[in-house]
Amino acid sequence: MTRKISNISRRAMLAGAAAMPLAGGFSAGAFAGAPMLGAKTARFNRIALGGFDVTTILAASRRIPDPQNIFGLNVTAQDFAAASAGAHIPADMTRFFFTPTVVNTGAELILFDTGVSAGGTVAALTEAGYTPDQVDVVVITHMHPDHIGGLMIDGAPTYPNARYVTGAVEFDAWDMSGNETFEAQMRPLAERTEFITDGDAVASGITAMDAFGHTPGHMTYMLESDGKQLLLGADFANHYVWSLAYPDWQVRFDQDKDMAALTRRRILDMLSADKLPMVGYHMPWPGIGFVQTRGDGFHYVPHSYQLIL
Repeated sequence: MTRKISNISRRAMLAGAAAMPLAGGFSAGAFAGAPMLGAKTARFNRIALGGFDVTTILAASRRIPDPQNIFGLNVTAQDFAAASAGAHIPADMTRFFFTPTVVNTGAELILFDTGVSAGGTVAALTEAGYTPDQVDVVVITHMHPDHIGGLMIDGAPTYPNARYVTGAVEFDAWDMSGNETFEAQMRPLAERTEFITDGDAVASGITAMDAFGHTPGHMTYMLESDGKQLLLGADFANHYVWSLAYPDWQVRFDQDKDMAALTRRRILDMLSADKLPMVGYHMPWPGIGFVQTRGDGFHYVPHSYQLIL
């Protein structure tokens, strides 16, 4: 018996299949109907630092027009535009990130700063796997509204089981200021708050460090566990280009602009020399990176996988 061998080429088969009508009435576009969802990112990022879990949470993010109303107040519009173009970012628009940090030491769950409002911070905290009642300590780096705005909710503490910690110099500077956000958010918790100074420990492995200038008593915090270190930098530097590459540029929100510039250079020098990672409250999400010296300024290197090996 002779077997017939088909001489149909693969190209012909594919062409024929493409020409066949679709069964069941399906149209060619039937599987392209998923909705457009828009840009979105996860609201938490967790790394290990020795025996600590360190989780940054995205409490809020917003577009801000005309950023030279905030950064580079002492430089020309031409210099600001040139610096921005050199970093591949627009000079007429920026995005702010508001990034509290949660540190689980194994003994305590510690939240650094509370965001613009309780709602955004609690939502991000929940997405990260924590609940407000699990927070043992709330540390306030300074009293600007985007850091204390989530302390209270409906007249009650957002973190009902927590003790509170902040810098003594910072609290005293705002105590008689009449600031409405301070009075509504911080004042009700004053009797539950511990006031600390440079070198004091918040918990084992977490040390307060003066970083005055942005506000009168602004503080950063050094984390150390199993020989690993990371700086929670809060607002000593508020933009990865306009603050790091140009640390002497004046920033609208720095209350003492000269002192803030000196503080920026001191801390950036330390981070660069010691090759330490940092969390910046307003750095590009997820807010973790390294610092290199570059020319008369510094360069921000976003964390990739160094702390998740």
